[in-house]
Amino acid sequence: MSESFTTKIDRLKFNLFPAYRGSGARVLYISEDYREIRVKIPLSWRTRNYVGTIYGGSMYAGIDPIYMLMLIKTLGAGYIVWDKAANIRFKRPGKETLFADFLLTEEELDEIKTLLEMQKSVDRIYNVELKDKAGKVHCLIEKTLYIAKKGS
Repeated sequence: MSESFTTKIDRLKFNLFPAYRGSGARVLYISEDYREIRVKIPLSWRTRNYVGTIYGGSMYAGIDPIYMLMLIKTLGAGYIVWDKAANIRFKRPGKETLFADFLLTEEELDEIKTLLEMQKSVDRIYNVELKDKAGKVHCLIEKTLYIAKKGS
């Protein structure tokens, strides 16, 4: 799916937002329906650590808000979404630009809505892989998000 004019503007604003900009990461793509996002984290002076690889904090900060943003946009104003927990596992040093792809399926969104009809809140776990251009995984991040209906 292609980007819309609105998601292009949102991408620009997101990349200029000081907290995200400081991570050194950049959002490259937001689908029109907010169900797909692509992020890159380059090895640069902003992201380089003492030993010359991508700083782990930049890796995490680059992916941190993405699933929360996607769920807020796709579920709509009737829901509360918060980050609850994260776990990061470094597999190999980031010696080049890394990429992460985020995807929310219709089935995932339907399951969240169904669960919230039966319970007050739900925790969902999403796994993110930071990969190089060749597809080698450098970092695995597990994000836990809290989701509830407003007024519940």
